[in-house]
Amino acid sequence: MADDFPRTAPVRLDSEDWRRFFDAFGQEAWRFEAQPVYTMPREQENVARFLRGEAKPAEHNARWHERVHSYVRSGRTIGRVRIVRQPLTDYQRYQFAWGIPGNIAAGEDIRVLDVTSHDYGLPISGGRDWWMFDRARIAHLHFRADGTQINREVYEGDPAPYREWQRVAWEHAVPFAEYVRGRTG
Repeated sequence: MADDFPRTAPVRLDSEDWRRFFDAFGQEAWRFEAQPVYTMPREQENVARFLRGEAKPAEHNARWHERVHSYVRSGRTIGRVRIVRQPLTDYQRYQFAWGIPGNIAAGEDIRVLDVTSHDYGLPISGGRDWWMFDRARIAHLHFRADGTQINREVYEGDPAPYREWQRVAWEHAVPFAEYVRGRTG
C-alpha cells in the first residue's frame, strides 16, 4: 500500500535543529505537501483576513521569501508538489491566492497535483508530508487531522521510495500557473 512509509527510530527535529538540518542541503530541497489544511498559529490571522476578503499584507511570508532568495542566489533549488482534491479547502484557496504566488516569485518551483480521481500510488494520506534534501536526506512532517503539526523527524532509511514518489509526483503535477489557468479558464 502506498501509504505504508518505511519505519525507523525517530530522530526529532525541533526549532534550531530543524533549521540547521534544512539549511544544510547542497543542491535541492523538495517537499511533498499533502495536507488539505495546515493549522499554524502564526498563520491563523492571515487565513482569517483572506476569508474576510481583506487585502494581503505587504510583508506576507517575507521571512520565507528571503530564505528562498538566499538558496536560489547560492545556486540551490527549492520546490514542491502541492497535492489537492476538489473542492479546494479554504486553506488551499488561501495558499493559492496569498502563499504560492509569492513563493514562486521568490524562486520556488511549485507544482500542483490534483488527486481527486487518481492517487498515482503516492502516499497522500496518513497525516504526513516530507522534505527531501539532495535526493538523499528525508524529514517527515507529522500532522493531526486538523492540520496541526505534531513534529518533524529524520528518516534514516533507504531514500529510494521517496525519489520514486518525487518522480511520479513531478511527472503528473502541473506548474502552479497552468493549474490555476485550467481552473479558471
